[in-house]
Amino acid sequence: MIKSTYYFLSVLFISTTLFSQNQEQQPRKPGHTNTNKFKQLYDEFSTPNMYRAASGAPGSAYYQQQADYKMDIVLDDKNTKLSGFETITYSNNSPDGLDYLWVQLDQNKRAKDSKSPLIETSKVSPVLRPEQFFKGYMNNPFDGGFNIQEVKDVNGNPLQYMINSTMMRVELPKTLKPKEKFSFSIKWWYKINDHVPDRDRSGYEFFEKDGNRAYVIAQFFPRMAVYNDVEGWQNSQFWGRDEFALPFGNYDVNITVPADHILDGTGKLTNRKDVFTKTMMERFEKAKKSYDKPILIVTQAEAEAAEKSFSDKTKTWKLHADNVRDFAFATSRKFIWDMMAVKIGNKDVMAVSLYPKEGNPLWEEWSTITVASTLKSYSRMTFDYPYHKAISVHAKNQGMEYPMICWNYGRPQEDGSYSDRVKYGMMSVIIHEVGHNFFPMIVNSDERQWTWMDEGLNSFLQYVAETDFAEWYPSALSPGDDTYPSRRGPAKNIVQYMGGDQDFISPIMSKGLNVHQFGDNAYGKPATALNILRETVMGRELFDYAFKEYAHRWMFKHPTPEDFFRTMEDASAFDLDWFWRGWFYTTDWVDIGIKEVKKYYVSSEPNQYTKDYLAKQGRSAKDLVPLVYMVEEGSEDYKESLKKGTLLDNSKPLKEYLMDNFSEEQRKSIKEPKYFYNVTYEKPGGLVMPIIVEYTYADGSTKREIYPAEIWRLNDNEISKAIASDKEIVRIAVDPDLETADVDTSNNSWPKEVKQNEFDKFKKKVKG
Repeated sequence: MIKSTYYFLSVLFISTTLFSQNQEQQPRKPGHTNTNKFKQLYDEFSTPNMYRAASGAPGSAYYQQQADYKMDIVLDDKNTKLSGFETITYSNNSPDGLDYLWVQLDQNKRAKDSKSPLIETSKVSPVLRPEQFFKGYMNNPFDGGFNIQEVKDVNGNPLQYMINSTMMRVELPKTLKPKEKFSFSIKWWYKINDHVPDRDRSGYEFFEKDGNRAYVIAQFFPRMAVYNDVEGWQNSQFWGRDEFALPFGNYDVNITVPADHILDGTGKLTNRKDVFTKTMMERFEKAKKSYDKPILIVTQAEAEAAEKSFSDKTKTWKLHADNVRDFAFATSRKFIWDMMAVKIGNKDVMAVSLYPKEGNPLWEEWSTITVASTLKSYSRMTFDYPYHKAISVHAKNQGMEYPMICWNYGRPQEDGSYSDRVKYGMMSVIIHEVGHNFFPMIVNSDERQWTWMDEGLNSFLQYVAETDFAEWYPSALSPGDDTYPSRRGPAKNIVQYMGGDQDFISPIMSKGLNVHQFGDNAYGKPATALNILRETVMGRELFDYAFKEYAHRWMFKHPTPEDFFRTMEDASAFDLDWFWRGWFYTTDWVDIGIKEVKKYYVSSEPNQYTKDYLAKQGRSAKDLVPLVYMVEEGSEDYKESLKKGTLLDNSKPLKEYLMDNFSEEQRKSIKEPKYFYNVTYEKPGGLVMPIIVEYTYADGSTKREIYPAEIWRLNDNEISKAIASDKEIVRIAVDPDLETADVDTSNNSWPKEVKQNEFDKFKKKVKG
C-alpha cells in the first residue's frame, strides 16, 4: 500500500503544480462583485421581521384588517341599473392609527371621464371593419362609473370624502386607533355595461332573440382597499388589467331582482324556502345526496318558459358569507341550474352550474362535473376546500373568478354541435376559474402588484387538475387524445416565448400592468417554472409537501412573493435562490448543450502531458512509479501507444497493471471499465438548470443521469464530466424529454449528425 499512496501523491503533485503554473500565466483581471448565479437573494429580499418570518411563515406580530359588509342591492332589469346601500364596519387590527380609509371604486374604470383608455397607445389602421371604425372614431364613451349619493357615519352624519379616479379617500372624524372599529355607509348606483364587446369582467349579455339579459355582477360595490405591513394602503389605481387586493370580512347581502329570475352568488342562501318552489326544494335535497351526476334544479324547459314571462314583480335573495374577500352574483330568467355533491375531506361541497340554453348540451354534460373534479384536485394539492359550494356560470367571452362563483366561456353552435377546441376551452377555463378560489380568494395575494402569484400559481395547479380530470373522466377526452391537451404547464409550450425578442419580455417579478405579453409572463412562464421545479428539480414529494405548507400557512392571509419563495425552501431543505433569481427576476432562457465528447484510453506509456512536466523539472519517467496515463483517441499519444502496444484497452491488462495498488478486499469489488469519455457541456443560455442526460450504449440500453444545477456553481459557461463505462456509448442526449424549456435543441445530442427519429428507430431495432 506504500506504493499505492506514492502513486496517488504523484498524480496530485503533478495536477496541482500544473494548475498553479497555468494560473500564474494568466493576466490579472479587475475585481468584481458577486455575480454568481447561486448568490443568495439577500439583496432582493426584504429583511425578515415580526410580521413576516425568515421561514416564510406569518410572523409573531402578523396582522390583517377586516371589512364587514351589509348591503341591500336592487337590479333594475328594464333600465340596466344597479343600486346599492352598504354599511361597512372596518376593524383596525394594525398597530397604526388611521386618519382616513381608502375605498376602491372599480366601476369608475368605465366612467365617462376615465383615464384608462388614455394610457393605451393607438394608431390609424389602413383598413377597419365598420364596427371597429365606429368604436374607434364615432362611439361616445359608455358612462358606467359609480354615482356616489352619500357617505355617512352610523349616526347619519356626512363624512368628507375625495374621489381620485378609481379610489375614494374617506376622512375619519378622529384617528382610528389600533383594535378600534369604525362603521360608515355608502349609497350608490351605476349603469350596467354590456360585457360582451370588450370582454369586461362584469355586466350583462343581451340575447336579441328573446329580449333577455344574463347578468354576471362583480366589482359592483365600493370595496375596502388593503392596509398591511408591506406598503401601508394598497391604493394603486385600477387601470383595467391588474386585479384586486382585498381584505377578508363577513357579508350579509340582500339582492332584489325580477321575480322570475334565478340567482346565485357568494355565500349561503339564507331564505331558500322563500325563493325556491316546492319542486326546486325537492330537487335540491336530491342533489345533496348525488355524488356521481348533477341534478337539475331548474330544467331547460322551465328556463325556456321563464324567458317569456318578464315579470313586473320582484323577489329578494338573501346571502350570507363568512371570511371572504369579495362578493359577486349572477342572475337571469334564462338560467338552467344544476348541482351535485362532492366529498372534500370529511364534508360535502355542492358543485353548481348556471347556464342559459345557449350553453347546452355542452354545459349540462360537463360543467358541474368539471367543477367537482377541480375541487378534488386543488384540495389534494393544497387544503380541503373550506366553503360549502363552488359555482360555474356560463357567460360569453368570460373567464373571471370570485369567492364561490366564477364566469366561464364555451358556447356550442346554435344546432348544439361543438368542436374539441370549444369543449377543451370550456373545461380548462372552468378548472382555472374555480381554482382561483384557492389562489387568490383564500391564499390572498396582492393581485394589483404581483399578478403571477394568483394567475401563475393557479395556472400551474390547473395543469395538475387537467391531468387528474383526464384520468378520472377519460370519457371527456376526444377520440385520439391520450392526454389532456393542456395549453400551459408543459416546458415545451413556453420555449417560443422565452427564446423571443428580449425587447418584449419582462421578468415575472414585474407589476402586471407594465409587462409585455401578459399571458405568457403572468400565466405561462410561472406555471411552467413551477412544473419544472416539481418534476425536474425538486421531485414531487418534496415540492408537494412544501407547496402544501405554503398554502396552509397563508390560507385566509396576505402572502408576498418572498413568503412563497422562503416557505418552499424552508419546508424542503432545497436551496432555490438560483431558481427564483433566474426564472422570476430575469428574462434569461435555458440553452444547455454538448460542446464536445472525447474518448480516452489507458496507456502504460507516459503521455506528452507527463513528459512536458518532467522535462521542466529536469526529470524522466524513470523517476516515477507506474502511473495511469490517459490518451485521447486520435491524438499523437494515442497513435504512439497503439504503435508500441501499450494501450490497456480492456479490463484484464488494466487490472493487472493496477492490481498492486489495491488491497485484496478492494480487488473483490473492483469495477471493470472498458471505455473512458470526457464530455463537456456548455450553457449558452443564461438560466441555470440541472443537466438531464440520457446515455445510450451500443447494445441499445440507456442510462438516465441528472446532474444537479449546482454543477454550474464554479463555471457558468461550461463544465465537464469524466465517465468510465463497461459499455461503449454511442449517443448522448441532453433533455431528451424536453423537460427544461431549452430554446435551442440543435446542440442537445452527440453525435450531432444522428437525428432523433433515426436514433429512435435504431434503439427499437436493437432492443427488439
